[in-house]
Amino acid sequence: MTITYDWRGAFDNGEVNALHAEAFDHVVLTIDWLAQVRRHSLGWVCARRDGELVGFVNVAWDGGVHAFVLDTMVAAGGRRAGVGSELVAVAAREARAAGCEWLHVDFDEHLRDFYFDACGFEPTDAGLIALR
Repeated sequence: MTITYDWRGAFDNGEVNALHAEAFDHVVLTIDWLAQVRRHSLGWVCARRDGELVGFVNVAWDGGVHAFVLDTMVAAGGRRAGVGSELVAVAAREARAAGCEWLHVDFDEHLRDFYFDACGFEPTDAGLIALR
């Protein structure tokens, strides 16, 4: 089965909410993803297998040269098969084409190998303030 990757691909909120719940192990929420990405994002990538959403990544940006990978998610059946790294590769290619100079990501420790080894991010100093 072929997986297709679409920059700014069509999706509905229900399928992204279901995928997010599966990817981040929580109950299904009712987030308005369409409004969120249209308002704050340079774009997003949808991965589909036979019409089913099996991967998604949001690419937020500052309106200038910085883009940010957020909410990389892959359905359980597609993990460790290159779906996530291809989502990020498409995101990087499209952010570059849009004139961005930097693609940022932050992640939990267990995803270190994925982002550094599979996706090609470089370690860098960064700061964080927990607001909650």
